[in-house]
Amino acid sequence: MQQRLALFDLDGTLVDRRSAFSDAVVGVCRTHGFGSEVEAWLLTELADRAGPGSFLRVCEAFALTEPAAELWQTYVDQMAAAVSCRPAVLEGLARLREGGWTIGVVTNGAADIQRAKLTATGLADLVDGVAVSGDLEIRKPDPRLFRLAAGRCGHDLTEGGWMCGDNPGGDIGGGQQAGLRTIWLRGRPWPAHVDAPDYTVDDVLDAIGILRTHDHRR
Repeated sequence: MQQRLALFDLDGTLVDRRSAFSDAVVGVCRTHGFGSEVEAWLLTELADRAGPGSFLRVCEAFALTEPAAELWQTYVDQMAAAVSCRPAVLEGLARLREGGWTIGVVTNGAADIQRAKLTATGLADLVDGVAVSGDLEIRKPDPRLFRLAAGRCGHDLTEGGWMCGDNPGGDIGGGQQAGLRTIWLRGRPWPAHVDAPDYTVDDVLDAIGILRTHDHRR
């Protein structure tokens, strides 16, 4: 019998980072009175990965007088205000938990901003454990991050579980290395070196539906 442990990616899976990202960058620039050149630089620099170091670099590139730590905190606050999780996803996770599932989040990123997103969207109240790469500087697809998430959920991975995410290498490949069954949210190109997922879906709600109806046996 496979344990009812479901691990989820955060950005691009449970929350829509892409739609919130530009609003957050614009908010930083408006708050501090930065012009279009700084805004364009930040939109490029932070597009795939954001961290405090990005704001050290922007301060150096444009000779800004604001402390980099202050700019980073403004970005964290703006992102938390802009990011959202659809009510149907929150409801789906709540039903999973009611059905006896343990839910964890495995996410790459700086710890403060990822946890701010979880809190702002209401996801923090629906997950049992979180592993953020910034906690220990371990990034997906490293299977240790998945084991850490399972441990924080009160489980280990000897009895398996599931990983759901949109990144073929980080989420699916990493989940496979950790011994998890996998559900991929279609969108990014699929690399040849990653084995096919157990399921492919177009929406995280479809993934939740698979988990709810699965017989949980290997």
